[in-house]
Order: sequence, then structure tokens, then C-alpha cells
Amino acid sequence: MNQTIHNLLTEQLSSWEMARNNYAGLSGVQVKELNVNGIPYKIQFNPARIVSSGAKVDAKSIQERKCFLCPANLPPVQKGIPFDKHYTILVNPFPIFPRHLTIPEIEHIDQRIATRFGDMLDLAQALSEYTIFYNGPKCGASAPDHAHFQAGNKGFMPIEKDWKGQIAGKIADYKNATLWYLDDAPRTTLVIESSDKKAAEELFNFIYRALPVKTGEDEPMMNVLTLFEADKWIVFVFPRAKHRPVCYTAEGDANLLSSPASVDLGGVFITPVEKDFLKITAEDIAQILSEVCLSASDFQRIKQHIKEQI
Repeated sequence: MNQTIHNLLTEQLSSWEMARNNYAGLSGVQVKELNVNGIPYKIQFNPARIVSSGAKVDAKSIQERKCFLCPANLPPVQKGIPFDKHYTILVNPFPIFPRHLTIPEIEHIDQRIATRFGDMLDLAQALSEYTIFYNGPKCGASAPDHAHFQAGNKGFMPIEKDWKGQIAGKIADYKNATLWYLDDAPRTTLVIESSDKKAAEELFNFIYRALPVKTGEDEPMMNVLTLFEADKWIVFVFPRAKHRPVCYTAEGDANLLSSPASVDLGGVFITPVEKDFLKITAEDIAQILSEVCLSASDFQRIKQHIKEQI
């Protein structure tokens, strides 16, 4: 599958001018590194990502636009690879990663994870050179009305290589799996490590049931990263408290266009506006994370609730 995807990327960058230009633009993307309470974060200035960071995801805006993930609305030049009968693997034309994929459901179904987490594990195993990610409908997804995953080449996000050094404790051993939590405040991170798909799914379900669902919403707020290596799945679950930080809609100098999603929580903050890239500080990152992630007391309650279920 990795080679098939490589061939798709090669073909699409040859035939699709917009994608080719945006991938070429990655070579000029500026990056700086910040240390947030001992945790490394990268900041990427990526103007093409304004499409996602600035996306209007209110119900009225969603209703008034065509769904850009539905097969009938894809550009004629965009080609895909079928996966598991009901997904299509596409090249993302607005990349963060050198190899960036979008993997939508064929049918137009709302973005939800509960019944699709097993699919996410299957994708991680099949796309072994990639990390798969899920953005909840109010956690960075620019298409909350159409179920989809994304994928980026492994090793891009700091958390992928750093997480073991950030382990604060173990919540539980469960069958052939372990559930950890990290010492990475103000981010709040749970990690499933499992050699067994069913055990990973069951642990995820414990987490899912422990998280609160806000009034009027259908699922708990979360971002999820999944990768498969050394015959194990590693799953990072970031429970969320809020969609966007105050700075997103602030006026004047206080404005900072940050709409954190899985990649940001994985340690690469995306800034589509140059002034934001130049001015953003470790204190800004800490403030944003403290707003969109759970408070320490809420995180403690969630961990306790998970233990009680297991």
C-alpha cells in the first residue's frame, strides 16, 4: 500500500498544478522551535493552510457550501485509491507534511469516531509509513459534515519520538495493551500502546465513555493520532474542552489565527499568517493549550473514571 500511495503522489504532483505548487511551496515554509514547559513544539508558517485554519464550520456555512470531500465535488484531476470498500485515499492539496493524505468516507456521513476507530487502526497498519489522524467535528475538522481521516508521513510531529520520555504514569494494563498518561501540561494526553487490535478498541471505548459530551453535541471533543510500528499500535488521544482559543477572534494585537487540531497537539503548530508566526511565543502556545485542552482537575477525573470502568 505504501508504494501504491507513493505512485499516487507522484502522479498527482505531475498532473495537478495546484497540488504541485503547494507541495513545492513546502520547501520555503518557515519553521521555528519553542519549548513549552519542557515539551518541544515546532511552529510552521504555512499560508496555504488558511483554507483549513480559517474554515467556517458553523451550521449555516456548512449548509451553504458544497461538500469538498464528496466524490461528486472533487476536482476532475484529483484521483484516489479505494480502501476497505468505503474510504478513498486522496492526496491533500494543502499539505502540512511532505506526504499528506486525506481519507474520506465515500458516503456523506457526519464526522464521528465511535464506530470508525477500528478503521483508523486498520489504516495505520496498512499505511505503515504514515501517522493517521482524526479531528473531531469541533476540534479542527474543516469538514465536520463528512467523515474522514488524514495521514502524514511518520516522524514529523515531536510527540511521535518524544512521548515515552513524557510518561507520567500508567492508568491500566488491559489484555495485550497499556494505557498511559503523559506529563505534558497544559496539553492533556492519553496513550494506548497495544499489540492487539481488539484490546486497543476496547481501551479506546473506555476513554470515549469517560469523556463528557457537551449539550447539543453527539460525541466527546477529541483529537486522535494513530501509528503502527514494531507490531504495535500507538494511539494518542487528546481530550478537548474547547474548539478555538480566545485569541482566534480577538481584536488588534491580541489576534492570533490558531485553530488547533491533531497536528498542533502533536507538536507542530500551524500559523497561516506571517505576523502570527513571527510573534507567537511559548507563553502563547501554553495559553492556547490551556484553553482548548482539559484542566488538570478535569483530566484527573477522566483518568479516575477510566480506571473505574476497567
